Amino acid sequence: MSDQLVIKDVTVKFDNVTAIKNICFSLEKGEIGCLLGPSGCGKTTLLRAISGFEPIQAGLISLDNEEISTTSFLKPPEKRKVGMVFQDFALFPHLNVEANVEFGLANLSPKTKIKKIKEMLSLVGLEKISKRYPHELSGGQQQRVALARALAPEPSIILLDEPFSNLDTELRSQLAFEVRDLLKKRQVTALLVTHDQDEAFAISDKIVLLNDGKIEQLDTPYQIYHKPNSLFAADFIGKGTIINVGIDATGLLANNLGSLSLNSLPSDMGNSVKLLVRPDDIAFEESSETKLKIVSKSFLGPNYLYDLALEDGQTVPCLTHSHIDVDVGDDLPVKFDLRHVVIFNAN
Repeated sequence: MSDQLVIKDVTVKFDNVTAIKNICFSLEKGEIGCLLGPSGCGKTTLLRAISGFEPIQAGLISLDNEEISTTSFLKPPEKRKVGMVFQDFALFPHLNVEANVEFGLANLSPKTKIKKIKEMLSLVGLEKISKRYPHELSGGQQQRVALARALAPEPSIILLDEPFSNLDTELRSQLAFEVRDLLKKRQVTALLVTHDQDEAFAISDKIVLLNDGKIEQLDTPYQIYHKPNSLFAADFIGKGTIINVGIDATGLLANNLGSLSLNSLPSDMGNSVKLLVRPDDIAFEESSETKLKIVSKSFLGPNYLYDLALEDGQTVPCLTHSHIDVDVGDDLPVKFDLRHVVIFNAN
């Protein structure tokens, strides 16, 4: 399958400030990508470059095997087959649902236009409220209208700029799965911008993790979570803690953490390593002789998330069932499962 979107060595500068540098990745038809990273890392700049609102100072961008941005050519945004779903949905308040979806279908015959509008509203489940106006809709319904409007002209790619940020947490999670399902049903190529890793995991096939304008890691959600390739990726992805731990030549760790397989250790390992410890690497074990003091606890409904102090004062997370209710300051008996722990050289 050929690549539908190609970003090759793209650099964007504002005066003397480099916003993104040497960005390279591609998306196949029907693939959903995600630009993930902290605020100011270059996500929105790259999205604007793809949509044609920012020129590039190096590299090229192609869509459907056509160069749409180079250092000497910028195809106008309105001539690119790019659909946009914005953070605030950008619906026209004076137009009802079906009129909002109709926007952008001017070149179709009236009969074809009506058919397309019905198809889009059916796709997003809004047929029964087609005459309502944006102010009469919930946040989730507005988001579906925005998606239907973006899909209606059958663009080559959909760009979603923080599309769930104005919604509450539960609705965001629900809509993330719904949007992925819709895009996959239509085999639409899409690129999402977010700083929320839960959204990235729920929607994307491929994650482009950005840091300070550069790609830190380009991988599947599974790989980027379980095999982060840098300390930044390890710290940014997942709910974990990076700790410094002494280690001897046999792989035995300090703090009574246990042993690591020598095959899993960095080749140039010194006498200490950095470990990415996630809540599921430490389990409550009532009969365990290893007991760690509880520094803090958070009730999460079905679970408690405990912060536990090691002998040297560093803390590690532990997730338990919510019926394991132990007070802060008391000891929690635990066992360590380091089979999947992520290891970095401390030097």
